[in-house]
Amino acid sequence: MAYVTAEARQYLLDDIAEAIDHIAMALASLAAAYELLDERSADKLEEELFRRVQTAYGRAQRTHAAFAQRYGLPGRKFTQPSAGLPSQGVKVFLERAVESVDQAEDTLIDLQDSMRPVEVGDPELRAGLAEVRELVGDLRQRSREFMRTFGR
Repeated sequence: MAYVTAEARQYLLDDIAEAIDHIAMALASLAAAYELLDERSADKLEEELFRRVQTAYGRAQRTHAAFAQRYGLPGRKFTQPSAGLPSQGVKVFLERAVESVDQAEDTLIDLQDSMRPVEVGDPELRAGLAEVRELVGDLRQRSREFMRTFGR
């Protein structure tokens, strides 16, 4: 029984790590877009999009690390991927960020729907996952609004 529980916890941790990797790509893409913008637009991008994704990234990492520590599982170091060449432009970076967040959210939705976080009996984990989803849940809409007013 203990082996099955430990294995289930490791799978859960792996799924959270997958979501974190997607959020990291979104963060890298937003940072790349930021670098291509004028100061006013960059400030707006930071306020409307970047900060929320950065907060979600940090919260997801803390949730992952705390869960691993509570159950004696190996933690993981997360790294920022490259968003790609600046010549791709702001729009491509924003689209990639939204797509990455969508993938992260899909992973978290599947995880929550599976009831595995409930089965392992960890309220802190469930709260952390819910907070991450809340932070990034409206990124697609926020990105559309940003692009609609981009350059005005």
